[in-house]
Order: sequence, then C-alpha cells, then structure tokens
Amino acid sequence: MIAISLAEIAKAIDGELIIGSSGSQETLVSGSVETDSRLVKPGSLFFAKPGEVTDGHLFVPAAVQNGATAAVVERYLPEQNDIAQIIVKDVVLALGKLAGYVLQSIRAVSDLKVIGITGSNGKTTTKNMLRAILSQVGETIAPIESYNNEVGAPYSMLQTTFDTKYLVVELGAGGPGSIAYLTEIAKPNIGVVLKVGLAHVGEFGGIETTAKIKAELPARLSANDLLILNSDDGYVRDMAELTEAKKITFGTSGDAVYRATGHDLTIDGTAFELHWPDAEVSKLTLQILGEHHVMNALAAAAVSDQLGVSRAVITEALESMPLAERWRMQTTHRSDGVTVINDAYNASPDSTKAALQTLAHLGKSGRRTIAILGEMAELGHASREQHDAIGRTVVRLNIDQLIVVGEAAKLIHMGAEQEGSWGGESKFFEAIDEALAFVRGMLMAGDIVLVKSSKSANLRHLGDDLLEVRS
Repeated sequence: MIAISLAEIAKAIDGELIIGSSGSQETLVSGSVETDSRLVKPGSLFFAKPGEVTDGHLFVPAAVQNGATAAVVERYLPEQNDIAQIIVKDVVLALGKLAGYVLQSIRAVSDLKVIGITGSNGKTTTKNMLRAILSQVGETIAPIESYNNEVGAPYSMLQTTFDTKYLVVELGAGGPGSIAYLTEIAKPNIGVVLKVGLAHVGEFGGIETTAKIKAELPARLSANDLLILNSDDGYVRDMAELTEAKKITFGTSGDAVYRATGHDLTIDGTAFELHWPDAEVSKLTLQILGEHHVMNALAAAAVSDQLGVSRAVITEALESMPLAERWRMQTTHRSDGVTVINDAYNASPDSTKAALQTLAHLGKSGRRTIAILGEMAELGHASREQHDAIGRTVVRLNIDQLIVVGEAAKLIHMGAEQEGSWGGESKFFEAIDEALAFVRGMLMAGDIVLVKSSKSANLRHLGDDLLEVRS
C-alpha cells in the first residue's frame, strides 16, 4: 500500500485512532494490508475481520508478533496497547473505504486506469488475459484467484501504488447492491460485462435478478467512461440502455465491434480470427482449450486495444498464455497418451455445458472421452433440475464414459441414465478415492478426461492425482 499516516487512515475510514504505547498519529503505514494474520509482515496494517467460523480480533496478538504497525478493529483491545488500534463500526466496510481513498489519492497524481469486470462466467480468465497483455506495457495489478467480493476486491485494490498503470478488478455478485458497492469503490474507467448465466441462481432467485445485479456496473459508469459488452448475450446487450458511458461490443455476431469467426478447436488449443474495428484481421491460436474462452479473449483484446496497446502485443500475449489459471481448463498430456483437462475450480450449468461441449468436440478425433463430474454449488431451488439436465447433456453429446462423484451430484448420474439406454456408461461414486481408483483402472492410451465441479466438491485434487501414471 502507498505510505499513509495513521491519522490519515483513521480519517479515511471514519475510525477512532488510539495510538497505544508506541508510535504517533504521524506514523506511516506503507506495508501490506492483510485480513489474515499469517500474512502480516513488519509494517503491515491488519484488519481484524469477523468471520463465520472465527473472529479476526482473536488474531491481533499474532499480527502484532508478526510486525503489524496497526490494527483496524470493531472493539478496543486493552491487552494490545502496544499497537495502534483504529476502532470502526464495520471492519469490512472500513476496508472498502480505505481502498477507495487509496485509489483516489493515486489518481490525483497519476493516470491510473481501472478496468472492472463482471459476469457469471469468465471473470478470472479475462482478468488473467488482461494481466498478461497489460503487464507488457506498464505495471499492472490484478487479483490472485477469484478475489472479487467485498473483501477480496478491496484487498486487491490496496496493492496499487503510484507506479501502477493498470488495475484490473473482478466485480463478483454477492446479492443486490454488491456490484454497485464495489463499483463505487473502484470507479472503473472501463467496465466489462461478459455474461449473465445460472451461476448463483439459487442464491439470487433467478437469472433476471442476476442480470439486474450485473447491470449495477453499467448503471454507475459516467459519460467519460467506456462500457464493453458481450453482444451475443441478450441480457448483457440490453445493459447498453442503462448507462451514460460510451459503448463498444464484442461477440460473434456481424454487428459486434470486436468479432470472432472461424473457430477451430483441437487438443492443442483454440484457433479463431479476430476482426478489429477497422477491418484488420488477426489469426490467433490460444493454448487454452474451449470455444467459450474465445469470448474472454475478445473482451481482453477490446479493452487493451481501446487503451492503445499494440495489437501485436495483444495477440502475442494471448497466444503465449499456457493456461487461464490452475484448475481452469488446465490441460496435461500424460506420458502414456492420456490427456487430463482439470476444470474443477468452479462450475455452473453454463460453464459445465461449455466444458462438456469442448470434450465432445475433441472426441470427434476418435479418442475416447471421459467426464468426471461433481456438484455445481449455489444453485438453490434450481439444483435438481440443473444437475439432471447436465446428465442428459452428457448423453446427448455422446460422451463415452460418465463418472459422477458425491451425493450432491447424484442427479447428474440419474439424469444420464434416464436420458439414454446406457449399459454402465455412467458410474456413481460417493467417495473421491473410490472414483479415482475406478478411473485409474479403466484409462487407456488416447483417452481424454475432463474433471469438472465446483471448488467445494474437491475434484480438482482428483484431477491432480490423475496426472500420476501408476504402473
């Protein structure tokens, strides 16, 4: 974080500063901002965030031991009078206030550009693509993993310095008002809306509600900002009417400003033609598997092109990416000829269907296809219907073998059996180790294995275990 005095921090977050036995109001904090005491280093500012399982106030002593300069707390801790404490009503809101203040301070003296990305799917991949491109031309801050909620997004913003040229922020939906809240903190110069899908449908109550939450980003952009929209998605396309910002589209339709044509998917990657606004065409081959990632690449290219980055730099960076991120269509070719696609970091009905379509397409080369599927979390009342539908999709796509893991995903297996007259093509296992043993026993050279589930199902570790060739 940029250097800020304790007094300035307290004012920025509407807190009461109690200095303690050392330091002063003018003591500068220039270390990292942390909510995990284990990550605290000398000079860090520790936010004692209350949690569902434990309370961050219990870890203030550990933060002190690791060298924290001060702690932001919701109640004064008299036994910790050797460290400055800033008392606030809500630690999480205070974190957001500090992030907004830091960005405002940096923007006052620099030309920092902030890119805010939202969408039901593709945020992390698009963010990583933008990091790969923009870091070629200037210091770029982008969150690790999926740091996109009311804690993770401000945490990422606070890594920005006066030397940062680009800040890429994921804006995750946590309910009505959540994206509006993060947008007010980040104040993006460029907003990107990728897709409105069925992720979180159980939490929000329906796709229409999800669309309204995603639309909170466009609605809060100003006339000086730029909004980049997926023209292939009707919900996203309609958001153009909700903003004063300038608008540009990407997609596969003929009227998209940044357009992709000529998709060609092989086991080695995804090729397509990128049509730029002035009719120039670039041929790209992504190492990342899946036609759905073409849309993410289009979005990243549109942002970068609008920022003035060389198209040669854009295409080279996109083609050089070995994977979107660990456990996101992560492809490994084993020495015995088996290919494992580990896409088990996150899963929604839309992303699972896209991954299965990729697997089916790759199977057209004559290789046997195996789908190992687990629960798609956070679907609520739609869970039964959507898991059943995925099972039926596996049959319709002619996937050769389905392995379903975990009681919460059993309806995938049942849906597959209802859809087709299979004789053992679908297997169900309650335990991961049982599924792993079965798969290891059936694999043959040339097989393509897709592992797909939400993170909570832990199939990503099964995917990692499949990389080991057992004799």
